Amino acid sequence: MEAAGTWYHGVGVGVGVILALTTWIFLNHMWFKPKRIEKSLRAQGLKGSSYRFMFGDLKETVLMTHQAKSKPIHLTDDIVPRVSPFYLKSIAAYGKICFTWLGPKPMVHITEPEMIREILNNYPVFQKSRGGNPLMRILVSGLLDTEAQQWVKHRKIISPAFHVDKLKYMVPAFYVCCNEMIAKWEAMLTEGNSCEVDVWPHLQTMTNDVISRAVFGSNFQEGRKIFDLQQQLTELVLKAAQSMYIPGLRFLPTKSNKKIKEIDRKVKASVKSIIDTRIVAMKAGENSNDDLLGFLLNSNYQEIKQDRNKNSGLTTEEIIEECKLFYLAGQETTLNFLVWTMVLLSQHTNWQIRARTEVLQVFGNNEPDFEGLGQLKVVNMIFNEVLRLYPPVINIDRKVHKETKLGNLMLAPGTLLKINTLLLHHDREIWGNDVKEFNPERFSEGVSKATNGRLCYLPFGGGPRLCIGQNFAILQAKMVLVMILRRFTFELSPSYSHAPHIVLTLQSQLGAYLILRKR
Repeated sequence: MEAAGTWYHGVGVGVGVILALTTWIFLNHMWFKPKRIEKSLRAQGLKGSSYRFMFGDLKETVLMTHQAKSKPIHLTDDIVPRVSPFYLKSIAAYGKICFTWLGPKPMVHITEPEMIREILNNYPVFQKSRGGNPLMRILVSGLLDTEAQQWVKHRKIISPAFHVDKLKYMVPAFYVCCNEMIAKWEAMLTEGNSCEVDVWPHLQTMTNDVISRAVFGSNFQEGRKIFDLQQQLTELVLKAAQSMYIPGLRFLPTKSNKKIKEIDRKVKASVKSIIDTRIVAMKAGENSNDDLLGFLLNSNYQEIKQDRNKNSGLTTEEIIEECKLFYLAGQETTLNFLVWTMVLLSQHTNWQIRARTEVLQVFGNNEPDFEGLGQLKVVNMIFNEVLRLYPPVINIDRKVHKETKLGNLMLAPGTLLKINTLLLHHDREIWGNDVKEFNPERFSEGVSKATNGRLCYLPFGGGPRLCIGQNFAILQAKMVLVMILRRFTFELSPSYSHAPHIVLTLQSQLGAYLILRKR
């Protein structure tokens, strides 16, 4: 009996120790560690919000975002309070370099160009932030999510597919898909040669088809099916990501989780089938270098052949993730960039006229070609200004994994860094008193002149991790705008409501209703 009592006593002590240790780990993570970091940041002269147990600033961020999105704004209103209300409030209250809290994690906000240059150029130290809901990695993986030597390998193999000499092969796909959209618009014109169109879904379909043709070439019909699945997957994942993240929840067999896994499996299986077919054809000596997948597979094969090491190339699974990323990043960015271009040119018809005049001078009635698209100076100026006012991605997130010095700051391991691109692009001190106005003339001598050489213009990121698809997106947008300007004039419809908001990119929450008129 005495031995049994001793045993029970030992078990009780053991359980008590485990509970005490677990409680300490939890409290240290959720309270003591954040408060130590807060004290350190304040001692270095930084201002910021006071840490609140467990949630930090999450509740206020969600509430302010929900309130901001509840109604549209006037065309002349500043979009920043609607799109990024919490970060705008924080910087106004605490300064351009300040801190807030993403749950128990400190987030230091950076809007100083020299510090931004240091962060973006030193990518091995300031790495991508992989926090938040792991479900998002189902959507955003591949090159965008790799680090260190993995990133170097992925970038080296993928880069050749986006070289300028390869992009010219994409121009026919751009032309065919845009022509199909134009034909639909012309069929909608009434007897008065005008019609109201929500251009958002039309541009979405067109950019979907472009990506399907550009990535998969002759397999583009299968590509369309893959994209439809990707759209369903995106909606499900984003809906799940909007709820508070609870570790392990994604493994539960809920209806949503099972649907996400099922669609993801179908997407991967479909892409793998196309890849396997291409690899067999390549081994048989067939040339498939007329689309992004062909370029990527060839680049991967050459890398393996050169090093005589299979591990130096990408696996089939990694190539699948890159194809999924082509879809998500390529379509989302170009779609919303084009929507905002049409909205702004509908407001500023003098620039619409200038762009159309240039297009007609360069192409007349001829089919747009690669060389001609490169000559469009006014269109370039317009695009640069659209991307300044409505950058596709409004924040760039990074994280330090060890104690790191940034400028005069010493940052603790795990500190998040947020480069507020939207606020940077709308900063009066950088761009002048007309910062809120649409003025493409500011880019008449290029980006470097407009920014005085400062790193304060980041529509596609910056540093070595500059978006690899930037030239692809701009080239596609040029083709689309050229063809629209030659066939139509356009203005805002009375039905249009101005409601920019963030999903994955900066989108128009209530569509983009325009009046199209045949020229």
